[in-house]
Parts: sequence; structure tokens; C-alpha cells
Amino acid sequence: MRLRVEFTTEPFDLDEAPPHALVAREVIEAAELDAVDVGPFGNTAEGDADAVLAAVDALLRRALAAGATRVSLQVNAVGEGDK
Repeated sequence: MRLRVEFTTEPFDLDEAPPHALVAREVIEAAELDAVDVGPFGNTAEGDADAVLAAVDALLRRALAAGATRVSLQVNAVGEGDK
């Protein structure tokens, strides 16, 4: 099964990315995922279910430890051709 995760971390800072946002992006970029897209207001990644779930676990733990007060995420099961 493939999963797609979409997430944001808060609080937002429009002047520069806060530490929790940088950590979250680092986790996702280092994970064995594909279709990774990081941006200032939202991030997405896709991959094998086990890899996505492991990345989500690390993302939540590390972003909260780095000062996130909220992590909003959505995880969807996707077909091989869905993007």
C-alpha cells in the first residue's frame, strides 16, 4: 500500500522558518519517500506505507520537541498512479 502525507506545523513565522518547521522538513527529506514537496505553508510526501508511517512518527516526535504547538496532518491511501 502507498500513502500520501500532507502536513503543516505551527506556530507560523512569515519572516523565517521556525526550528520545528525545519526539523519536520529534515525528517521528511531524509526518509525513504518519493514525491516530496516542501513549501512554506504545507508539505507533502508519498511512499510505501511503512516508510510513511515511520516518517510521521519521527515527524511528530521531533517537531513537537523542537517547539511546534500544533502539527496538522492528513494521510491518504493512494493508488500507484495517483499523484
